[in-house]
Amino acid sequence: MPPMIVIDNEYVTLQYHPDKKIVHHSFKQWIPLQIFRDVMTQGADIFEKYGAEKWLSDDRGNGALDLAAAEWGTKVWTPRITKAGWKYWAVVMPKKVLGQMDMRQWIKMYSDLGVTVKAFTDPDEALRWLEKQ
Repeated sequence: MPPMIVIDNEYVTLQYHPDKKIVHHSFKQWIPLQIFRDVMTQGADIFEKYGAEKWLSDDRGNGALDLAAAEWGTKVWTPRITKAGWKYWAVVMPKKVLGQMDMRQWIKMYSDLGVTVKAFTDPDEALRWLEKQ
């Protein structure tokens, strides 16, 4: 079954793989706050509506989150997505070192919350890992 494209613009592609219950975003460049919120909110909507448990974050084109995005993610998105049943997260690391450093903090935080997380450099490898979970 082909993925369902939810968003596709110059900043991001958000898709859902219904047969695998995987939400998958690909950030193409640094993403403004409101677009970040929209992507993450729509992904959480999919988790709640379809019972997804897995998220693939292809963040190669993104850098570190700004303070407002990080705060919103921690206070608003995190409680919602964990309540919705998030279990597995494959992260394709940002190309920029600052983005990698930032992502390592998020990986640790979600791992501490009980999400099984694995970092990758290749999105196809990340998808294959998630499919096996």
